Parts: sequence; structure tokens; C-alpha cells
Amino acid sequence: MGHDVEQDGGHLPGSHGEHVLQSLFDTRARAENFYRRQVAEHLTVPMREFIGRQEMAFVGTADASGNCDTTFRSGPAGFVRVLDETTLIYPEFRGNGVLASLGNILENPHVSLLFVDFFDDLAGLHVNGRATITTALDAHRRYGLAAADRTAPGRPAERWVKVDVEEAYIHCSKHIPRLARKDRKDGPRPASGDYFGLAREVAARPPREEERPTPTP
Repeated sequence: MGHDVEQDGGHLPGSHGEHVLQSLFDTRARAENFYRRQVAEHLTVPMREFIGRQEMAFVGTADASGNCDTTFRSGPAGFVRVLDETTLIYPEFRGNGVLASLGNILENPHVSLLFVDFFDDLAGLHVNGRATITTALDAHRRYGLAAADRTAPGRPAERWVKVDVEEAYIHCSKHIPRLARKDRKDGPRPASGDYFGLAREVAARPPREEERPTPTP
């Protein structure tokens, strides 16, 4: 969705684009019913309890030019912490060093989190807001999140992302598959870093002109 926009003298959740399409495709009545009944500017008690049970989240960000990135985050239940009805915070662990999501947030603070319970509730929750990057030390000082508090097995958070909630709404259960939890040891071998073969493909390419060694006279 997006921020509230003025429409016919009032303010509605969502973007101008979705309102235009609602008129074009004659879905405005259904959309306004959803806005009125399902969209909140804060996290309700059931929403906060739902987040506290989740072990995964999908995080959407975009840079200043609108180029998008969606990533996956996971940890023990409650690894995304709800600080209050309008604030949550999630950990960032050591990764590949690219820092794509954090880089986007540095340019554009708008962030979208999608929590989906594939196992029990078969429901999802969208949370949109504005993100701020903070260090583990600052998170400890401000919010009591200890640097040594391992929110994923054996891994302390290197930094945290605080989200000031602007809207939250349900993703209904339609088409959400029910999955079963299995120990990772019982499944197939985890994918390698070159699961999609790109490193092998790069290694097989002939060197570009600028990479060719300079002949010695």
C-alpha cells in the first residue's frame, strides 16, 4: 500500500495508483471496506502476539531511485521484537558483506515487512513503516537488547533495524500453503554458496580485454 492520500475530500490508506485502478476496475467499495476494517496505524495486541510467534520475515526495501530488493530474515520465535504498538526492531547478522537492504534504507527509509505463518495460523501480516539502522551497543542502551543476546543460534546481532510502524494489515489465508517443520539434518544437503552455478560460469568465461595480462616487450 503506502501512505494515506487525499481522495474525494478524505484520506485513505494506500497509493494514488491503487486508487486509480480501484476506480478503473470497479473495486473501490471492496477496497474501502478493507481499509476501514483491516488497516491499522499501529500494532494491535493480536498483531504483536502474532509477530512474537514468527520465525521468519520477508523484508522489502528500495533505494532512492525506486530499485527494489526483497530479502528473507529468520531466527527463533520472536526474533523480531515488538517494542510497543508503533515500534518494532529486528537483528542484522553477519552476511555476505553486500548490505543491500541496509544500503537501501540509508537512501530511502521506507520498509515493508511480511510475516507469514505457514504452519499453524495460515495467515500473514504486512507491516510498513520507516526504518532506522542502529548499532548493537546503541540497541542495548536504548532498548535493553544486549549485544551478547544471541537471537539466532551462535550468532550475535551486529546491528539492529528499528521500524516506526505506519500501517499494518492482514494477508489472508487464501493460497497460503500449510508446511511442516522438519529438522534441517533430516532434509537434503543445504545448498552451497554456488548453488546456481554462477561462480563456475564466471570462471569459465574468457577474460575481458581489461583483464588480459599486458604482454611484456
